[in-house]
Amino acid sequence: MKTRKIPMRMCSVTREKFPKNELLRIVRTKENEIKVDLTGKLNGHGAYIKKDLAVLEKCKKSKALARCLEIEIPESIYSEIESIINQED
Repeated sequence: MKTRKIPMRMCSVTREKFPKNELLRIVRTKENEIKVDLTGKLNGHGAYIKKDLAVLEKCKKSKALARCLEIEIPESIYSEIESIINQED
């Protein structure tokens, strides 16, 4: 039986590759809205971040997500990401 290929994606903050299910996708839509994509299927420009509070803090300080998506990230998105990470633990 063939083994399935595990899709790998790069974390925008740490630049490490992880399986797609260990990362959280953040999307900038055509209307320039920022959304947290839990399904991984939303249309728009996406960036991935590791589901880790330390990585999220580093992301806030370095503004890595804002650079990747080329738009300012509101604080409400960071708090939404933090609550999702806390639910995962």
